Amino acid sequence: MANHKFTVRYDGRDFLGWQRHKDKSTIQGTIEAVLSRVYDRPIAINGAGRTDRGAHAEGQVFNADLPGVPDVHATRAAVDDELPPSIRIVDIELVADDFHARSSARGKIYRYEIWNSPQCPGAQRGRVWHIPGALEVDRMHASCGEFVGERDFASFATKPNFKQKSTRRDLRRVDLTAEGERISIVFEADGFLYKMVRNIVRAIVKVGEGRTGIDDLEKIIEACDRQAAPGTAPASGLYLDAVHYE
Repeated sequence: MANHKFTVRYDGRDFLGWQRHKDKSTIQGTIEAVLSRVYDRPIAINGAGRTDRGAHAEGQVFNADLPGVPDVHATRAAVDDELPPSIRIVDIELVADDFHARSSARGKIYRYEIWNSPQCPGAQRGRVWHIPGALEVDRMHASCGEFVGERDFASFATKPNFKQKSTRRDLRRVDLTAEGERISIVFEADGFLYKMVRNIVRAIVKVGEGRTGIDDLEKIIEACDRQAAPGTAPASGLYLDAVHYE
Protein backbone atom coordinates (compact mmCIF):
# COMPACT_ATOMS: atom_id res chain seq x y z
CA MET A 1 0.00 0.00 0.00
CA ALA A 2 1.19 3.53 -0.80
CA ASN A 3 -0.02 6.77 0.73
CA HIS A 4 -1.49 9.27 -1.74
CA LYS A 5 -2.53 12.90 -1.29
CA PHE A 6 -5.60 13.98 -3.27
CA THR A 7 -6.77 17.55 -3.88
CA VAL A 8 -10.44 17.77 -4.75
CA ARG A 9 -13.07 20.38 -5.59
CA TYR A 10 -16.78 19.96 -5.05
CA ASP A 11 -20.14 21.67 -5.16
CA GLY A 12 -21.74 20.97 -1.80
CA ARG A 13 -25.34 21.53 -2.87
CA ASP A 14 -25.93 17.84 -3.62
CA PHE A 15 -24.48 16.50 -0.36
CA LEU A 16 -25.08 16.42 3.39
CA GLY A 17 -21.58 17.69 4.13
CA TRP A 18 -18.15 16.10 3.94
CA GLN A 19 -18.17 13.45 6.67
CA ARG A 20 -19.46 9.97 5.89
CA HIS A 21 -22.72 9.18 7.68
CA LYS A 22 -24.17 5.71 7.23
CA ASP A 23 -26.14 5.63 3.98
CA LYS A 24 -26.47 9.41 3.63
CA SER A 25 -25.12 11.21 0.56
CA THR A 26 -21.87 12.78 1.74
CA ILE A 27 -18.72 13.77 -0.12
CA GLN A 28 -16.41 11.50 1.86
CA GLY A 29 -18.81 8.58 1.52
CA THR A 30 -19.15 9.11 -2.23
CA ILE A 31 -15.37 9.27 -2.79
CA GLU A 32 -14.72 6.20 -0.62
CA ALA A 33 -17.35 4.22 -2.52
CA VAL A 34 -15.76 5.14 -5.86
CA LEU A 35 -12.20 4.34 -4.74
CA SER A 36 -13.41 1.02 -3.31
CA ARG A 37 -14.99 0.11 -6.65
CA VAL A 38 -11.94 1.19 -8.65
CA TYR A 39 -9.57 -0.90 -6.48
CA ASP A 40 -12.02 -3.69 -5.67
CA ARG A 41 -11.35 -3.43 -1.93
CA PRO A 42 -12.47 -1.15 0.92
CA ILE A 43 -10.65 2.22 0.78
CA ALA A 44 -10.98 4.77 3.60
CA ILE A 45 -9.89 8.38 3.25
CA ASN A 46 -8.74 11.04 5.75
CA GLY A 47 -9.94 14.58 5.02
CA ALA A 48 -8.15 17.79 6.00
CA GLY A 49 -11.39 19.08 7.49
CA ARG A 50 -15.14 18.63 7.60
CA THR A 51 -17.17 21.07 5.55
CA ASP A 52 -20.81 21.50 6.51
CA ARG A 53 -23.88 20.63 4.51
CA GLY A 54 -24.11 23.01 1.55
CA ALA A 55 -20.50 24.28 1.78
CA HIS A 56 -18.10 23.92 -1.14
CA ALA A 57 -14.39 23.40 -1.85
CA GLU A 58 -11.83 24.29 -4.47
CA GLY A 59 -8.89 22.78 -2.60
CA GLN A 60 -10.01 20.18 -0.08
CA VAL A 61 -7.30 17.60 0.64
CA PHE A 62 -7.52 13.96 1.68
CA ASN A 63 -5.09 11.08 1.83
CA ALA A 64 -5.66 7.41 1.15
CA ASP A 65 -3.58 4.23 1.13
CA LEU A 66 -3.84 2.68 -2.33
CA PRO A 67 -2.61 -0.74 -3.45
CA GLY A 68 0.91 -0.68 -4.87
CA VAL A 69 2.12 2.51 -6.52
CA PRO A 70 -0.58 3.23 -9.11
CA ASP A 71 -0.17 5.53 -12.08
CA VAL A 72 -1.57 8.81 -10.73
CA HIS A 73 -2.83 9.94 -14.15
CA ALA A 74 -4.66 6.68 -14.72
CA THR A 75 -6.04 6.80 -11.16
CA ARG A 76 -7.32 10.35 -11.62
CA ALA A 77 -9.02 9.44 -14.90
CA ALA A 78 -10.59 6.29 -13.45
CA VAL A 79 -11.85 8.03 -10.31
CA ASP A 80 -13.17 11.12 -12.13
CA ASP A 81 -15.02 8.86 -14.55
CA GLU A 82 -16.87 7.25 -11.61
CA LEU A 83 -17.49 10.40 -9.55
CA PRO A 84 -20.55 12.62 -10.04
CA PRO A 85 -19.85 15.88 -11.94
CA SER A 86 -20.15 17.87 -8.70
CA ILE A 87 -16.91 16.26 -7.39
CA ARG A 88 -13.67 16.53 -9.39
CA ILE A 89 -10.12 15.41 -8.62
CA VAL A 90 -7.69 18.34 -9.03
CA ASP A 91 -4.41 16.56 -8.25
CA ILE A 92 -2.94 13.33 -6.90
CA GLU A 93 0.58 12.80 -5.60
CA LEU A 94 2.51 10.09 -3.80
CA VAL A 95 3.41 11.18 -0.24
CA ALA A 96 5.27 9.82 2.80
CA ASP A 97 3.63 7.10 4.84
CA ASP A 98 3.28 9.43 7.83
CA PHE A 99 1.45 12.16 5.88
CA HIS A 100 -2.07 12.78 7.19
CA ALA A 101 -4.31 15.34 5.50
CA ARG A 102 -5.59 16.77 8.79
CA SER A 103 -2.76 16.43 11.32
CA SER A 104 -0.02 17.37 8.81
CA ALA A 105 -1.78 20.61 7.81
CA ARG A 106 -0.16 23.92 8.83
CA GLY A 107 -2.85 26.30 7.63
CA LYS A 108 -6.01 26.73 5.57
CA ILE A 109 -7.63 29.31 3.36
CA TYR A 110 -11.39 29.76 3.30
CA ARG A 111 -13.37 32.12 1.09
CA TYR A 112 -16.87 33.42 1.66
CA GLU A 113 -19.05 34.72 -1.21
CA ILE A 114 -21.93 37.20 -0.82
CA TRP A 115 -24.27 38.33 -3.61
CA ASN A 116 -25.53 41.79 -2.65
CA SER A 117 -28.38 42.65 -5.01
CA PRO A 118 -32.20 42.51 -4.95
CA GLN A 119 -32.08 39.54 -7.32
CA CYS A 120 -29.74 36.53 -7.30
CA PRO A 121 -28.95 34.83 -10.64
CA GLY A 122 -30.10 31.23 -10.78
CA ALA A 123 -26.57 29.91 -11.29
CA GLN A 124 -25.47 31.53 -8.01
CA ARG A 125 -28.25 30.12 -5.84
CA GLY A 126 -26.78 27.83 -3.24
CA ARG A 127 -23.29 29.08 -4.14
CA VAL A 128 -23.44 32.44 -2.31
CA TRP A 129 -25.22 34.15 0.56
CA HIS A 130 -27.82 36.29 -1.16
CA ILE A 131 -28.38 39.57 0.72
CA PRO A 132 -30.97 41.75 -1.07
CA GLY A 133 -30.51 44.91 1.03
CA ALA A 134 -27.65 47.31 0.34
CA LEU A 135 -24.52 46.82 2.46
CA GLU A 136 -21.95 49.45 3.44
CA VAL A 137 -18.97 47.71 1.90
CA ASP A 138 -16.43 50.30 3.08
CA ARG A 139 -17.43 49.68 6.70
CA MET A 140 -17.23 45.93 6.17
CA HIS A 141 -13.76 46.30 4.69
CA ALA A 142 -12.63 48.43 7.64
CA SER A 143 -13.95 45.87 10.12
CA CYS A 144 -11.86 42.99 8.72
CA GLY A 145 -8.68 44.17 10.44
CA GLU A 146 -10.30 43.73 13.86
CA PHE A 147 -10.04 39.95 13.48
CA VAL A 148 -6.43 39.66 12.31
CA GLY A 149 -3.84 38.27 14.72
CA GLU A 150 -3.45 35.51 17.27
CA ARG A 151 -6.58 35.78 19.38
CA ASP A 152 -8.99 33.76 21.45
CA PHE A 153 -11.90 33.28 19.07
CA ALA A 154 -14.24 31.62 21.57
CA SER A 155 -16.94 34.20 20.73
CA PHE A 156 -16.95 32.90 17.16
CA ALA A 157 -16.74 29.16 17.87
CA THR A 158 -19.98 27.21 17.62
CA LYS A 159 -19.20 24.30 19.89
CA PRO A 160 -20.01 20.87 18.45
CA ASN A 161 -20.55 17.86 20.71
CA PHE A 162 -16.85 17.69 21.58
CA LYS A 163 -14.65 20.20 23.40
CA GLN A 164 -11.91 22.16 21.66
CA LYS A 165 -8.51 21.92 23.36
CA SER A 166 -7.97 25.62 22.69
CA THR A 167 -9.98 28.39 21.05
CA ARG A 168 -6.86 30.44 20.21
CA ARG A 169 -6.08 30.71 16.51
CA ASP A 170 -3.68 32.82 14.43
CA LEU A 171 -5.88 34.52 11.84
CA ARG A 172 -3.19 35.72 9.44
CA ARG A 173 -5.36 37.69 7.03
CA VAL A 174 -8.94 38.71 6.32
CA ASP A 175 -9.24 40.31 2.88
CA LEU A 176 -12.49 41.72 1.49
CA THR A 177 -12.96 42.60 -2.17
CA ALA A 178 -16.10 43.78 -3.95
CA GLU A 179 -16.82 43.62 -7.67
CA GLY A 180 -20.31 44.52 -8.80
CA GLU A 181 -22.83 42.56 -6.77
CA ARG A 182 -20.24 40.05 -5.50
CA ILE A 183 -18.43 40.50 -2.18
CA SER A 184 -15.62 38.02 -1.41
CA ILE A 185 -13.93 37.63 1.96
CA VAL A 186 -10.79 35.49 2.23
CA PHE A 187 -9.59 34.07 5.56
CA GLU A 188 -6.19 32.49 6.16
CA ALA A 189 -5.22 30.95 9.51
CA ASP A 190 -3.21 28.20 11.12
CA GLY A 191 -6.54 26.51 11.80
CA PHE A 192 -10.23 27.25 12.26
CA LEU A 193 -12.80 26.51 14.94
CA TYR A 194 -16.15 24.95 14.15
CA LYS A 195 -18.19 27.47 12.09
CA MET A 196 -15.64 30.20 12.92
CA VAL A 197 -15.58 31.67 9.40
CA ARG A 198 -19.36 31.71 9.06
CA ASN A 199 -19.72 33.34 12.48
CA ILE A 200 -17.16 36.06 11.70
CA VAL A 201 -18.83 36.72 8.34
CA ARG A 202 -22.14 37.28 10.12
CA ALA A 203 -20.47 39.87 12.36
CA ILE A 204 -18.90 41.64 9.36
CA VAL A 205 -22.26 41.73 7.57
CA LYS A 206 -23.93 43.21 10.65
CA VAL A 207 -21.40 46.04 10.43
CA GLY A 208 -22.32 46.45 6.76
CA GLU A 209 -26.00 46.56 7.71
CA GLY A 210 -25.29 49.34 10.20
CA ARG A 211 -26.48 47.17 13.09
CA THR A 212 -23.05 46.72 14.73
CA GLY A 213 -20.30 49.28 15.17
CA ILE A 214 -16.71 48.48 14.26
CA ASP A 215 -15.70 49.40 17.82
CA ASP A 216 -18.12 46.78 19.14
CA LEU A 217 -16.17 43.95 17.50
CA GLU A 218 -13.25 44.21 19.94
CA LYS A 219 -15.67 43.90 22.86
CA ILE A 220 -17.26 40.85 21.26
CA ILE A 221 -13.86 39.19 20.76
CA GLU A 222 -12.73 39.99 24.31
CA ALA A 223 -15.93 38.52 25.77
CA CYS A 224 -14.83 35.00 24.71
CA ASP A 225 -18.51 34.11 24.80
CA ARG A 226 -20.51 32.84 21.82
CA GLN A 227 -23.60 34.55 23.22
CA ALA A 228 -21.88 37.94 22.81
CA ALA A 229 -21.55 37.55 19.04
CA PRO A 230 -24.15 37.59 16.23
CA GLY A 231 -25.50 34.47 14.55
CA THR A 232 -24.08 32.38 11.72
CA ALA A 233 -23.87 33.06 7.98
CA PRO A 234 -25.33 30.30 5.78
CA ALA A 235 -23.07 27.51 4.54
CA SER A 236 -23.96 28.24 0.90
CA GLY A 237 -21.31 30.97 0.57
CA LEU A 238 -18.41 29.06 2.15
CA TYR A 239 -15.50 27.56 0.17
CA LEU A 240 -12.42 25.69 1.40
CA ASP A 241 -9.89 27.04 -1.10
CA ALA A 242 -6.56 25.55 0.06
CA VAL A 243 -4.79 23.56 2.75
CA HIS A 244 -1.13 24.34 3.43
CA TYR A 245 1.58 21.86 4.37
CA GLU A 246 5.29 22.26 5.09
